Amino acid sequence: MHVLLNGESRQFDDINTVAELVERLGLAGKRIAVEHNETIVPRSRHAETELSDNDRVEIVHAIGGG
Repeated sequence: MHVLLNGESRQFDDINTVAELVERLGLAGKRIAVEHNETIVPRSRHAETELSDNDRVEIVHAIGGG
């Protein structure tokens, strides 16, 4: 499946959901925000949000500071 990830075309095999993509990228458990086709996906919905070929996904890391 081709996914446009943070503006870059990427090929992923055996990934069906946002949760699986996050896991494959090594970001599970990290403080991130995910946008799927211009819609924010709450962490509680990562496992049920299915990906399709040519979907657009943006993932940003939450950085604390002060």
